[in-house]
Amino acid sequence: MPTQTVHAPGFVALVDQARRQVREISAASLADELRARPGAALIDVREESEFAAGHLVGAEHIGKGVIERDIEARHPDKDQRLYLYCGGGYRSALAAQAIQQMGYTQVTSVDGGWKALKDLLPTAP
Repeated sequence: MPTQTVHAPGFVALVDQARRQVREISAASLADELRARPGAALIDVREESEFAAGHLVGAEHIGKGVIERDIEARHPDKDQRLYLYCGGGYRSALAAQAIQQMGYTQVTSVDGGWKALKDLLPTAP
């Protein structure tokens, strides 16, 4: 049985603050949202090794550590719909908040992240 990750209280407080400022959807809602919004981008913000081990079909990798640096070159339209996911929804909320502060207007964090998504949507190795 997998162990539950216990996050530090300061990190949880930071994520909770970010979650109040960004749009979040459940993992179960992602497929419907992507179908309804052609042209939306699906971005995996996990570490490169996590992405390489498995990710959603159609996802591109822009790690949380570099998303602020690279997002404008990869997605210059700040009104494009962007869906971000990570392992459980914590890092994606922080990344969504950061790029929202850069002027991106259609950013969504997927609550539950990879842990929930891998059983709901097609994955790639």
